[in-house]
Amino acid sequence: MGALCGKESKSDAFVGGGRTLDSAPEQRSSAPLPANKRVVGGPPRTLGGGGGTSGAGASNVLTPAEAARRAAEAREQAAKDKTGKLGQQLRQQKGMTDNEVNKQANAENERQRLIRENQEQITYN
Repeated sequence: MGALCGKESKSDAFVGGGRTLDSAPEQRSSAPLPANKRVVGGPPRTLGGGGGTSGAGASNVLTPAEAARRAAEAREQAAKDKTGKLGQQLRQQKGMTDNEVNKQANAENERQRLIRENQEQITYN
């Protein structure tokens, strides 16, 4: 099949040697191996273990529970260090009991209701 009205190409893409369907493809050489192999060595280490000491000299290695406790304390301290209006309000609200929070929310709702009523009276609705 081809172009009916097209020019015939002088160079045929299929000219030359080929192979039959039942013949195997050429054997390719494998990629060369790297000259230097990486060697993994040394004593086994655990994550979060610290400076790479292990065995008897690793007296400062933390248990997972201790590491989790220290991480939680660090997060808490970082949250306390945040300043600003919202951070202060959040710390203040965390220190309040549920009843105090509810009273504060009710007082805010009451103020908003009074403001809406005053606006309606001003606009005569």
